[in-house]
Order: sequence, then C-alpha cells, then structure tokens
Amino acid sequence: MDLQINDRVAIITGASSGIGLETAKLLSAEGAKLFLTDLPETDWSDVQDQLSDHETIDADLTDQSQCKNVIQKAVDSLGGCDILIHTAGITGEKGHPLEVPDQAWQTAWDIDFFSAVRMCRVAVPVMRENKWGRCVFVTSENAVQPYAEEAVYNCAKASLDCFVKNLSKVEGEHNVHINSVAPAFIETPMTDGMMQQRAKQQGVELEEAVESFLAEERPGITSARRGRPEEVASVIALLCSERASFINGSNYRVDCGSVMTANY
Repeated sequence: MDLQINDRVAIITGASSGIGLETAKLLSAEGAKLFLTDLPETDWSDVQDQLSDHETIDADLTDQSQCKNVIQKAVDSLGGCDILIHTAGITGEKGHPLEVPDQAWQTAWDIDFFSAVRMCRVAVPVMRENKWGRCVFVTSENAVQPYAEEAVYNCAKASLDCFVKNLSKVEGEHNVHINSVAPAFIETPMTDGMMQQRAKQQGVELEEAVESFLAEERPGITSARRGRPEEVASVIALLCSERASFINGSNYRVDCGSVMTANY
C-alpha cells in the first residue's frame, strides 16, 4: 500500500532502537525524509547499519529549548516538519503508589508526558501553517489497564492519551491529525531490562522469566509472546499517512488482547 508520504519530513523521538527504529525503517521505505532524535550520547550504530538516508540529533526532551532546536534543525535541513512520532519514554520507578517518592513521579511526568507537550509546542505550528500534519504518540496498555506497582508510568501515559484527545479537537480543522498507539509488552530494550531484572530476582533464564511474566501478569495476550517492534511500527506508519485522513483523536491498541475490556 502506498502511504502517500513520499518526501514528507518525519521527526521520530526515541529513534535509536525498538519501536522508533522500526518505524523509521517503514517510513524510509515509503519515501519519507527522516530526522531522528534520542538522548545525548546515544549509540546510533544500529541506525547507521539499518538506514542509509537519515539525519540524527541528540536531545534532552525535558528541555524546551532542545525540543525547539530539534524541530528547527529539521526544518532548516530537510525543509519542513510534516510528521512527529513520539516514542521516547521510560518505565519509571516501581512500587506502592503512596511510597514512590516525589522525584520519581516528576521524572515520569517530564519524560513520558510533558516531553510530548514540549515537542508539540514547536512542531504543530509548523504543520498548521502548511495545512498538513500527523502526530502519533506511543502510550501504553497501562493507560487503561493500570498495574499498581507501575503507577508513575500509568498516570503519565493516561495523561498523554488525554492530551492527544484534547489537541486533536483544536488542530483537526487545520488538517493536523493527532493520534496515539498503545502497545502491550513489546520486545524492546525497555522490556528487555524489565525481564533481565526479573530473571535475576528469580534465578532463571531470560526466556523463562518472560514466560512466567506472560502467564502471571499478562494473561490476556492471546499469542502468549512479546510483541515485535515492527508490529507496532506498521500501525504508526498508517496513522502517519494520507491513508489515515479520517482518523483523528484516536487511540489504537496493539496489544493482542492484553487489555481485557471493550475498546471504548
């Protein structure tokens, strides 16, 4: 399917690995111009190996001036800002919701939620002026099916979903569409770290830790496996496209049934 985004400028955060990198590969195949960003001192070797035509920039998205710099560099270098895909995020500190310290809540808020607001402040006006834009944010199943020990992450991602709905209401008239994608337990460096810690605590191999986690914590996943980053990327790519011209303010679950309620 031709997504009709040839020569569109796509800015992707958290782009050095996982869902961000897989999305970059799909958009590159569709002819998009890629401007990729991730944390300072990022190892871009996987990107260099897998993508031939792209530009990268290191940035701390908890800093509004650096967010502005990312967008401005993309406009100056590639001529625009048509697509923003925000995959950057952290799992945050775990624990009882009343026992997690203030700083842990603030860190999750700054990275998982407010970095999206900061990026939109500078990206959306460019899209609005050009009367075409697509923003896609990676949230999580946790936004609607919260796990108590992950409260700081849950709340930040739920806020991001709400922000997407609000922003879509005021930008849709400018042909700037704002949507989100909610994955569940995808095979990324983030969940690798979670499972490695679980394996160490239980004294088992990584795969055994994954299997027990699926059985005990994610019984709704009908495939009984972690999702692959490219399976999320394909949905993101569609939402970035002209093919998604009648999709705005929506949240697409890519969770293989993990969320065990109807999709309201």
